Amino acid sequence: MHRYTGAMRGPGDILYNFHWIVPGEAARAAQAYAGFLGPFLARHGIKSLINLRGTNPKYGWWRYERRVTEKNGIVHRDVMLDSRNLPTREMLVALFDAFDRAPRPFLIKCSGGQDRTSFAAALFLIHRDGWGARDKALNQFSRFPYLHFPKEHQRWLQPFLAFAEDDAGGLAIADWVRHRYDPRRLRDWLEAHGHGGTFKGIFERPVASRWQW
Repeated sequence: MHRYTGAMRGPGDILYNFHWIVPGEAARAAQAYAGFLGPFLARHGIKSLINLRGTNPKYGWWRYERRVTEKNGIVHRDVMLDSRNLPTREMLVALFDAFDRAPRPFLIKCSGGQDRTSFAAALFLIHRDGWGARDKALNQFSRFPYLHFPKEHQRWLQPFLAFAEDDAGGLAIADWVRHRYDPRRLRDWLEAHGHGGTFKGIFERPVASRWQW
């Protein structure tokens, strides 16, 4: 049973850019760099953590995150997204698999909880509630309170939703991702709709960086 009580945001919530996407069901946050991940997750009754930075055993933040979740019986799922490069189908399939399989309430997080997390939160809302939730999903990209201030090559994230609805042709977003999504069509759509300079390219491999990954 989840512990959502509608309580006011505490210092940890502000520090970690924590917000509920759907109260008691799904939440979003930044990386817990300050070292209070265990109490922070316990406070909100989080049962699983979806890490959007991929599997990174060489970095201390990832090892710490795994230790804390394992110690507290919290499911940890690694998904890789890149805010500057268009995702492959496999990357998005892994994200939707995590949505479907992660015990709830789950927490979605990247590094700052601003860009990749906004993108994943928006996709979750459409996955949960259908295309009619697109306006609600777009709110996940708000500057306030989520601090989404995209840089030049991160500005494809929000238009992705319009492309997805157009390209899906009525299919549920998860079915579209698993069977029809093609990053090359996304690239062509972005360029045709005036968003050609909003991304670096199609994702190929991660570039090692303590902050990005």
